[in-house]
Amino acid sequence: MGSHRRPARSGLDRSALGTTGPVLTVLSAMAATAVTGLAAAPAGAAPQDRPSGTRAEVDRLFAQAEKATEAFNKAGEHAGKLRDELANLQDSVARGQDRINTMRGALGSLAGAQYRAGGIDPSLALLLSSHPDNYLDKASVLDRLTSRQAGELTALEKAQRDLSQERAEATRKLIDLEKTRKDVARHKRTVEDKLGKARRLLDGMPAGQREAYDRASRGAERDGIPDLTGAIAPSGRAAAAVAAAMSALGKPYVWGANGPSGFDCSGLMQWSYAHAGVGLPRTSQEQRYAGRQIPLSEAQPGDLVAYRSDASHIGMYVGNGQVIHAPYPGAAVRYDPVGMMPVSSVTRV
Repeated sequence: MGSHRRPARSGLDRSALGTTGPVLTVLSAMAATAVTGLAAAPAGAAPQDRPSGTRAEVDRLFAQAEKATEAFNKAGEHAGKLRDELANLQDSVARGQDRINTMRGALGSLAGAQYRAGGIDPSLALLLSSHPDNYLDKASVLDRLTSRQAGELTALEKAQRDLSQERAEATRKLIDLEKTRKDVARHKRTVEDKLGKARRLLDGMPAGQREAYDRASRGAERDGIPDLTGAIAPSGRAAAAVAAAMSALGKPYVWGANGPSGFDCSGLMQWSYAHAGVGLPRTSQEQRYAGRQIPLSEAQPGDLVAYRSDASHIGMYVGNGQVIHAPYPGAAVRYDPVGMMPVSSVTRV
């Protein structure tokens, strides 16, 4: 594990974000952009106008976009839960209303039976009765009906209170859902804005710079499959997750996606472990707590490696100092050195 702490690389290594819809751009044309043309920048140019400044700005934009992507994923997951809870509440409200309607009908029947049994003063009814024995039988039935009616009324009142509470809860869920929808839209706009700025920076560079930047960000050693000889997963489910992640090699980074045709970083982890029968949370921030945290020096295949202090990026350790992850727009799911950016935690699921 001594090879884990490789020096962080420059370029797009240190960030990862993708886009869907109109923002989905294969940044091999964007990220294929950056190191030589601006070398001819005037001596007095601002730092951001120099190649290294441009690379740093692109990296910063990608990192910010990835944070917004994870916030987008979290808001989307919350919206999904709210929709499920709201649907269950609405079903419960409908069942409660049916139950109240049935109880009201039963009470109406009881009231009718009470009237037919003789809803008059019992002593007067006894005086007027030509058959006292029959009267006593009727009085007994009437008493039972009255007791039952009182019980039904109590049950009806409780059912109405419960229904009122469920309706109030459903109203709160609707308000929360609408707020969450706005959060989703806001995070989406943030992602698209950051990616758009990064694309414009990269597109503004000459082709030679884009190609040099692409080489600097990817590295020759990333071509092909790294040597994973002797890398053994600590459990069957970890092995299954690693196999699933490897099957996604070459699939494009798509922000907000969790397979099977495209992935963002946490989406790939969730999808891979789902193939092992394990349900992971949607975001990298939550995934870092989905198991037992261990030192990087003890990492084994299948462990989740979270990056940056805010865990805004995540990959899966596969052995021999390598992770597999969905890196950034325009780059497919691939292997990279585990030390490609600062590691914040390692989690064994």
